[in-house]
Amino acid sequence: MLGIKRLYLFILRSFVPLFVMTFFISLFVLLMQYLYMRIDDLVGKGLGIDVIAELFMYAAISLVPLALPLAILLASLMTFGNLGERFELTAMKASGVSLIKAMRPLIVLMVLVSVGAFFFQNYVLPVAQTKMWTLVFSVKQKSPELEIPEGVFYDQIPGYNLYVDHKNRDDGKLYDVMIYDVSKGFENSSIILADSGKLAMTDDKTHLFLYLWDGESFENLREAGAGAKNVPYRRESFADKEILLKFDANFSRMDEESMRSQHVGKNIEELRATIDSVEVKMDSVGTEYARIVAENTYFGLPYYTTTYDNKSMPHQVRTPDVDVKRPVNVDSIFKGRTSGIALNYLNQALMRAKRMKQDYEFKSLTISDDRNVIRRHTVELMRKYTLSFACIIFFFIGAPLGAIIRKGGIGMPLVVSVLLFIFYYFIDTMGLKMARDGKLEAWEGVWLSTAVLLPLGAFLTYKAVNDSAVFNRDAYVNFFRRLIGSNEVRKVEMRTVVMDEVEPDEALKRLDELTAEAKAYVGRYPGRQNYVDYWLKGYSRTALRSLSALLEQTVDYLTNSHDKMVIIKLMDFPVLRSLWLYHPTNYPVLGWVAIVLFPIGLPLYIAGTRQQLRLKAEIETIIRDAAAVRELIAEKQEQSN
Repeated sequence: MLGIKRLYLFILRSFVPLFVMTFFISLFVLLMQYLYMRIDDLVGKGLGIDVIAELFMYAAISLVPLALPLAILLASLMTFGNLGERFELTAMKASGVSLIKAMRPLIVLMVLVSVGAFFFQNYVLPVAQTKMWTLVFSVKQKSPELEIPEGVFYDQIPGYNLYVDHKNRDDGKLYDVMIYDVSKGFENSSIILADSGKLAMTDDKTHLFLYLWDGESFENLREAGAGAKNVPYRRESFADKEILLKFDANFSRMDEESMRSQHVGKNIEELRATIDSVEVKMDSVGTEYARIVAENTYFGLPYYTTTYDNKSMPHQVRTPDVDVKRPVNVDSIFKGRTSGIALNYLNQALMRAKRMKQDYEFKSLTISDDRNVIRRHTVELMRKYTLSFACIIFFFIGAPLGAIIRKGGIGMPLVVSVLLFIFYYFIDTMGLKMARDGKLEAWEGVWLSTAVLLPLGAFLTYKAVNDSAVFNRDAYVNFFRRLIGSNEVRKVEMRTVVMDEVEPDEALKRLDELTAEAKAYVGRYPGRQNYVDYWLKGYSRTALRSLSALLEQTVDYLTNSHDKMVIIKLMDFPVLRSLWLYHPTNYPVLGWVAIVLFPIGLPLYIAGTRQQLRLKAEIETIIRDAAAVRELIAEKQEQSN
């Protein structure tokens, strides 16, 4: 028991430092990628270090759901890869400690991490995302830092385009200044030309003072000359001029409450409450829309009629349906009418149809917006659970994979981890997008990546526990060889030392048995099988294995012969293969399924019958070669007698 506890402690000491290291490395890489995406919003705004640091902090917290699974995958792969490379896993197994038992402390740790990830997703992440997106939109609305370039138009001052030919960087003076003022609209624009000028910011950083010297201005006065043919204008020359421009250079934060009401800023309870309230609203609105459609007046017939009782009290009574005894002749409406009246009827009907169409389109858009809100909130609700499952699944992928490939360090594990994570990220992003767009149900899109990776984790764990050769090339070659087959050449060499001499009578007897069984197998299938017989009967692989065993026994016995011609002739015997295509299934139900799904099973039928014809040709070769070897042995026996 003490040894097991030491082993658990050793596994934890090997894993935890790697996990912490890979987590922060993954988080740093993802944060750099986030910075690359937001660099245009940050550069040139004059933001303080505190604002940028705060944004990065919230972004780092928001990126934890991506960094955590990647860190678990990489750390578990490296840990068990190191143990396998140093033969420590082999020593554990030799001591009776299975892979699952060695993984036990890390499984407990992963369960704790998954529970922590759930609470992180539910309580920490909504707050961090609310603050991050509020800060992002606040930064986007921040005016850029005032830096007038030389030789180009500067358009970052709202309503103005400013051109400066050159400037003195020592005293801040601007030379050959041109200003286009379009703040009152293009029709009332004005142009100011000045020999020199200077910009200054007010103390509250909400306005700009522009001092100009030796210039002139030109201004359209279209408003003053409304209706006139020629547009009046005003021209002014000045020695010095001051202009006050509105330019807010302060950084103002948006209110977090608007972002707090979005789906990214809510926990599970708030998401469920929003979904329930929107569903109730949709049900009530849908019921009201259905009532309006049902009670609408068609063909001038109201849905309700008003009746009065003995006390002259009005009551709404459902109008009975009209019994149409014969089809309505629409053309009769236009009979006896002038073309103008008929055209008026058509225009009125068309306008009414357009109004009803627009009304229903507006109502459908309202319902569509509510459905979109429900989808987004449902997706966000389910994502609260996916991170926890992703942590466990990635551990059961990384740990068995590390035990299988047995490569430590950061080379191979890093490559494998990045490829697997890219695959996971692609599937997860695709599923989320399809769920948000309504192309998939919310649960289908959110859990798509989990459904894809869970079988992979179970497969790798099963292979690692049973020491199966997952990356053994020969194992896959042999599998496909059994599946579709490839011709094998028989190699027979004359033995220098023979322990069991070949008896001619015994050899002839064995050859006769082989020939009889081969002829019996070929006679069982005289022609090409049809589609139904192929799927229900096929070629008996059990009888084929029996024939192949008899062939190998006969060839092995005749290999002891001292006759070189016999040895050469034995090399002509083919190697029989028990291919899957000879009889794809032994279950009649599956055979009938393939028969019903005719187009799907047809390519397999064509490939299978071709393999069957090759098999018959090989068996006929066995019959011919057996006859030739029998003739050689009989001739040799006659000569010896």
